[in-house]
Amino acid sequence: MIIENVTGFNEFFLAGLSDISELQCFLFVFFLCIYMITLLTNVAIIIVTWLSPNLHTPMYFFLANFSFLEICYVSSTTPKMLSNILAEHKTISYSACLAQMYCFLLLGGTECYMLAAMAYDRYNAICHPLLYSVILTKRTCILLISGSWIIGAVNALIHTALTFTLPFCSNKINHFFCDIPPLLKLACTNTWANEMTVFLISGSVIVGSFILTMISYVKIISAILNIQLNSGRKKTFSTCASHFAVVMIFYGSGIFMYFRPKSSYSMNQDRLIAVMYTIIAPLLNPFIYTFRNSDVKAAVHKLMGQIIITQKL
Repeated sequence: MIIENVTGFNEFFLAGLSDISELQCFLFVFFLCIYMITLLTNVAIIIVTWLSPNLHTPMYFFLANFSFLEICYVSSTTPKMLSNILAEHKTISYSACLAQMYCFLLLGGTECYMLAAMAYDRYNAICHPLLYSVILTKRTCILLISGSWIIGAVNALIHTALTFTLPFCSNKINHFFCDIPPLLKLACTNTWANEMTVFLISGSVIVGSFILTMISYVKIISAILNIQLNSGRKKTFSTCASHFAVVMIFYGSGIFMYFRPKSSYSMNQDRLIAVMYTIIAPLLNPFIYTFRNSDVKAAVHKLMGQIIITQKL
């Protein structure tokens, strides 16, 4: 993707997370720890899923792919944010800003439909258990994952191209990464077309996947209410409630960020919301989706036991 630089700027200045100098070291350590935990937990999920034959099912295929996506997603913004926290001049080159926006939008759009695919997987497991392996074949799973990436790539390409063909009057971005709303505020021209494109195309991606996800959860909740045993109902509902919480954090923050009038933007508020869905949500997802799962716990214990035995030998 080649987009001509029509602004004359070679780099942008990022405002970062906070202007308070005394907080910089604390913020660096705090978010570095979160970033490392997020990477380690998601890598652990991929390794455990790969090495455990009993986890070679559609559910864990989606979870492993989701973990890979989360590693890429959090890495699209956090490393640059960390380097700029302690930097005297918080800058990012024009080409790096373009690449960061594209990757962030690609991964965000992909996550929307991957969450929908995971909800569809749980719907079939709970509502159609006898047909689960027939419906969720390997080919179907690959098509769902591939479709999610394709939708994310097309969405990101459109928005990145439209944003970076705008002439910018300033190169000071009031945010900690390159995103659509703060860059539109720098434009020297009317951005109505860009805002409508965000509303229509991103609206289709976010709202469309949200509706698909909600349809699955409504049917799941309906099936749970028909479970006779209270213990089975409680266990299934607890798992789905955790998943639903992740979905609401991700979609709620995304809708709040991208579907407001330009005049209502508050960048200090937006930075806090952005931290929630770019850094905090990827940290919580492995624990909510996987580490509360008894099958994963058993697989981890088994692998740890094998490692200990191998070391003794």
